[in-house]
Amino acid sequence: MKDAFGLPQSLLILGGTSEIGLATARRLIARRARTVWLAGRPSPALDTAADRLRTLGADVRTVAFDALDPGSHEEVLGKVFAEGDIDLVLLAFGVLGDQARDEAEPLAAVRVAQTNYTGAVSAGLVCAGALQTQGHGSLVVLSSAAGERARRADFIYGSSKAGLDAFAQGLGDAMYGTGVQVMVVRPGFMRPRTAASRPETPLATTPEAVATAIELGLRRRSETVWVPGALRVVMAAVRHLPRPLFRRLPL
Repeated sequence: MKDAFGLPQSLLILGGTSEIGLATARRLIARRARTVWLAGRPSPALDTAADRLRTLGADVRTVAFDALDPGSHEEVLGKVFAEGDIDLVLLAFGVLGDQARDEAEPLAAVRVAQTNYTGAVSAGLVCAGALQTQGHGSLVVLSSAAGERARRADFIYGSSKAGLDAFAQGLGDAMYGTGVQVMVVRPGFMRPRTAASRPETPLATTPEAVATAIELGLRRRSETVWVPGALRVVMAAVRHLPRPLFRRLPL
């Protein structure tokens, strides 16, 4: 169950090697979260992530999960919930793809869409149903500011996130009044760790900043969180720009 401050004590991270997911786990472990499930494809990276979280004092378990195999989601995730209540599910998996390659290779574009949207729809519905059955919990869905309006530079990725965002909003409406919170998180450009010496990108963010925003959103029981917060205003303006003008922007 959540603690007196509304923060989870048990987490399931779908996308167990996600930098944002792991930063959120570290932050919540520091706030007394004690059980963490990392769901992802079996790999040394997944094992290393689990080991590092264990050093912080949490009971960390891994589970084999493949976003591209929705037929397995109900069984795999059902086993996690069968082990005990989950206070927070963080849907953190996704791929950026390569726009130029994906335009030239439609099957590669389909893989981006299947991972970011189809896989998320399947896993999101399974987890929302399990949270509803236990009568409480939060589902946090990592969307993206890119989903607000598809840009020429990454419209395949952006369109997949737009679909995910719309799905998560509708799921939140479906869960209203059930005891299950659905929170959509829309980060901006993720600043690479190697970019410390590079010029600052306006409205860029970091996994740690997103994790902080997720914690605050959980405390407030927010439905939508922008990171950084100024993106809300910027993207509202971008969304309503006439297309001829939008096409001329260096985006």
